[in-house]
Amino acid sequence: MEKRLHNKVALVTGGAAGIGAAIVRRFVAEGARVLVGDRDQPQGDALCAQLGETAVFQGVDVADAISFAAAIQRAVDLWGGLDILVNNAGIALPASSVEDTNLDQFEQLVDVNLRSVFLGCKFAHPHLKASRGCVLNISSMAGVTGQERHAIYGATKGAVNALTKCAAVDWGRDGIRINALCPAGVWTQTLRTWMKMQPDAEGIDAYLKQIHALGYCPEPEEIASVAAFLCSDEAKFITGCLMPVSGGSECGYNVHAPVTLADPHS
Repeated sequence: MEKRLHNKVALVTGGAAGIGAAIVRRFVAEGARVLVGDRDQPQGDALCAQLGETAVFQGVDVADAISFAAAIQRAVDLWGGLDILVNNAGIALPASSVEDTNLDQFEQLVDVNLRSVFLGCKFAHPHLKASRGCVLNISSMAGVTGQERHAIYGATKGAVNALTKCAAVDWGRDGIRINALCPAGVWTQTLRTWMKMQPDAEGIDAYLKQIHALGYCPEPEEIASVAAFLCSDEAKFITGCLMPVSGGSECGYNVHAPVTLADPHS
């Protein structure tokens, strides 16, 4: 049986670690050629060395227009076009409420989480129009349901969700699909870093199990499997979708003993 992404060309931003690296591995396993866009060259090079010639590292600052455009052009130059853009690069920290977020933190979150998605979509559009390709934005349930002390992070993800739907309407006539994945918790390094910042770090594991109706916090590979589906022809009539990959967290948090989160004033 032919692999789902056979000979497709993909660019995955934030592809050196976490969900991005899991998507890169899954796409390569599904037959794609993948440009791994990231700022962490050592980790990106190590990942590509594991995967062979179908994965190539490209240093990219996703908030910088010139850098992002160059990454897209590199994929086109290497493999003759672009079929898939995965806007995965993002940051969740610093995490706090509106009143405890300073302007520099606000701008950092907006640049990395929202400006980057706009830039990627804008520069990829002509290539995706030529290939009748697709975009997958890695968003978050925080942009759908809200999340304690993640006001600006949640706002950027809510904006990504709106951009996804609006672009789907605009781009349908060009044959371009665009969807967003919305996880809740995922065991990435970012989540583990956040966990260590909490006063009850040991209780976070139980907390993360409780907020997912299925009773556990997923690994990045469980997000990557849905990413592969949405970027394949199996999903060719799906666009403008905000796909929850969240273990049912949006159905209602099952938290009986709330965990105390870090006080930003402390």
